[in-house]
Amino acid sequence: MNDNPAPLPSDTVAVILAGGQARRMGGGDKTLIELGGKTILQHILDRLMPQCEHVIINANGDLDRFTSYGCPVVADQLDGFLGPLAGILAGMDAAAIRYPDKTHILSLAGDTPFIPLDLADRMCSRASPTNIVCANSQGRTHPVFGLWPIAIRSELRDQLINHDIRKIDRFTADYDVQSCVFDGVPDPFFNINTVEDKEKANRILSRFRN
Repeated sequence: MNDNPAPLPSDTVAVILAGGQARRMGGGDKTLIELGGKTILQHILDRLMPQCEHVIINANGDLDRFTSYGCPVVADQLDGFLGPLAGILAGMDAAAIRYPDKTHILSLAGDTPFIPLDLADRMCSRASPTNIVCANSQGRTHPVFGLWPIAIRSELRDQLINHDIRKIDRFTADYDVQSCVFDGVPDPFFNINTVEDKEKANRILSRFRN
């Protein structure tokens, strides 16, 4: 475990929240939509794996559909599809069991193919053993992109079960939350919700390749 008050990426387990459904694109998993011959999830992993040694995928339903990606896959442990906080808790629980020397998880949305190549370093640079770090770009906060101390998982579980907390910002209101601002064009947290978003993402990929 790192003795420095600020955690390092080596103290961190990444958790990709892959439960989003492509309801506006005919259904299915958003993270398994193809862009430029690769799924969104593979684009994320290609950018994330050099940053974090350990990556967990959080999903529900048939977990076997993610087996080919070579990462542990964990489902929400609480019934009722309670949103991203339930996925974050599942990631914390899995990290605590699988990687007991790690102190934090880095949560990511599963529909964002252009995540920063320095996401883990930058987020860790804003962290302490007890605070929460949240990503920001173009004046917008991205609460799903967070650096979370695993030590708060009991509090998160209590808030989900006993206080009906569902929104990330409601849970984090009682904590010291630091913002980590990322610049760049396109927005590194651009996410895909519609057919138009997918077309835009393909255009962005074409520019990257040229």
